[in-house]
Amino acid sequence: MMENATIVAIVIFVIAYALIISEKVHRTIVGLFGAMLMILFGIISQETAVHHIDFNTLGLLMGMMIIVNITSETGLFNFLAIWAAQKVKAQPVALLVVLSTITMVCSALLDNVTTVLLTVPITFSITSQLKVDVMPYLIAQILSSNIGGTATLIGDPPNIMIGSAVGLQFMDFITNLAAICVLIFIITICILIVLYGNKLHTTDDLRAKVMQLDEKSQIVEPRLLKKCLFALAVTISLFVLHGQLHLDTATAAMTGAGLLLLISFPQKEAMIAKVLSKVEWLAIFFFAGLFILVGALVETGVIKMLAEEAIKITNGDLTATSMLILWMSAYASAFIDNIPFVATLIPLIQDMGQMGMTNLDPVWWSLALGACLGGNGTIIGASANVIVAGMAAERGVPMTFVRFMMVGFPLMILTILTSTVYVYLRYLM
Repeated sequence: MMENATIVAIVIFVIAYALIISEKVHRTIVGLFGAMLMILFGIISQETAVHHIDFNTLGLLMGMMIIVNITSETGLFNFLAIWAAQKVKAQPVALLVVLSTITMVCSALLDNVTTVLLTVPITFSITSQLKVDVMPYLIAQILSSNIGGTATLIGDPPNIMIGSAVGLQFMDFITNLAAICVLIFIITICILIVLYGNKLHTTDDLRAKVMQLDEKSQIVEPRLLKKCLFALAVTISLFVLHGQLHLDTATAAMTGAGLLLLISFPQKEAMIAKVLSKVEWLAIFFFAGLFILVGALVETGVIKMLAEEAIKITNGDLTATSMLILWMSAYASAFIDNIPFVATLIPLIQDMGQMGMTNLDPVWWSLALGACLGGNGTIIGASANVIVAGMAAERGVPMTFVRFMMVGFPLMILTILTSTVYVYLRYLM
């Protein structure tokens, strides 16, 4: 029998998600008000609610947004846009492939949020010059960022958590997940070309204009650019070494942001205000509210109860457990934040090992694939998705929940089907 607090928490959560999907109320308002209702009804205390906000994620977002906003003043993104377009002779379909590939590779080496913050401005710049619909490119970059993030230890937070809990190294993830992620990426891009290929057209005149552009002339602040590249190099170095240095990714991002502000605008208050005003505050506050909403479900035991009941179904069978974890984590990650869900599942899987299940490798890799790839199911399934949607909205291109889900969810199902075959053939046969 569920307690009243648990029932109220579920009701608030369901209503909040219904409002987000309906888009009758802005998701930031829904997230914040839903979070406050959880506190007002005594489901979760204010202190506990604050503890559930993942400030590492928020710090990472804010730090990288500051770096990107300052860098955008230099003209670098216009330069990269023209350079990339000229490499593929300004062909819209080829450009989709190139930008998606860049996004996937960068997401594997950095993280998916940082990657989209760097690549989305480039995408808007070049599509505006070619006068092609930007939406297919944005959807492709969201999907590519989450696929790329699945391939490495540092690409997506669930992988970091799994690696830490199990003692897996960077190369373990490369060895076990990189190949299937490349295959999934190729399948995804091929389908996107089939879906959007006929719509991605530009005129010969516009292509000719882009080919004639001098990309070097786009750099309007060369001195500032050098400072930005230096700060970005420091930030990326800290990202790569954060495990050895025992630093969180937020510390790396905020160090880079603080350094760049220090060397660029030490006393220019107006410029500092301009940079900070361009931070995606709507996304930041939405995440804060969402963390509290999910945190309330964690505190009332809803997520743990669901996970435990699901695992009971398999009766300890390795194949059944692996498949269940894969699909359950995919569906869950499409609709709720994957960080608390993975945090709940890790001790449960570890308990299975203590109960006599000797080979847990298939289960861990199933969890990583499901939790990371499941984020492609909806616009709120992963941090990168929300960030891209926010950046698009700021530029007058609303990315609705339903529009993204119509493409993202079927593709997510296909990627999980592919992962199912992979896990079975590699680990369970």
